[in-house]
Amino acid sequence: MCTVVIDVADAGPARLLAVRDEDPQRDWDALGEWWPEAYPGVSGIRDRRAGGAWMAMNPASGRLAVLLNRADVTDLPEERAQSRGSLALESVMGRSPSGVLPMHGFNLLEVGPEETRVISWDGAELRTSAVPPGTHMIAHDDLDDEVTPRIRTWLPRFRALGPTAASADWAEEWTALLAESAALAPEDDRAIIRDNRPHGYPTQSLLYAVASVSPDGVVVRDHALPSPAHWDH
Repeated sequence: MCTVVIDVADAGPARLLAVRDEDPQRDWDALGEWWPEAYPGVSGIRDRRAGGAWMAMNPASGRLAVLLNRADVTDLPEERAQSRGSLALESVMGRSPSGVLPMHGFNLLEVGPEETRVISWDGAELRTSAVPPGTHMIAHDDLDDEVTPRIRTWLPRFRALGPTAASADWAEEWTALLAESAALAPEDDRAIIRDNRPHGYPTQSLLYAVASVSPDGVVVRDHALPSPAHWDH
């Protein structure tokens, strides 16, 4: 149940803040070039168990991708489900998912030189939606979906900060707002820094990343939280 806030400029550059929720018992590696043979030049935040990536970036192509879980509308047996970990890696190589996928649901945020878009799979239908200029938020539902309490609560606050292109300190301003959101209890469904166990999932917020994608390149800075679901920096 990860969360991404993204600001897309009219000319195409995008800046984003992404929070990763995962089972703390599932080991992971910070941003690095973990796939030199299969994905040369690609950096990502790696899931050690399946070997894939939650977030990936490719400076050569000017692409970045972030993977978020989404609920299924069909029942896919676990023994038939393929890992979604290759999606972000394939995306930054210019290969987006297509067709019928033997995977659980996801939202794949793709940021590239041509456009920013979300590819959504719910187990039955694959949809692609362009992300228009402006500030937006996505989690486990649709883009800017007010059904999601954290989007309903915090998207107006991020939008009130104004376009990121107008501030050299946008990353600090967005991170400060993320810190303010952490005053909510992590099990509160409005929280961005989350503990999802009371909601029936083992996942907790483990890290956040700040990224920018522009003609000048792709820049990502990742930050592990001091303990799962706790901001205390």
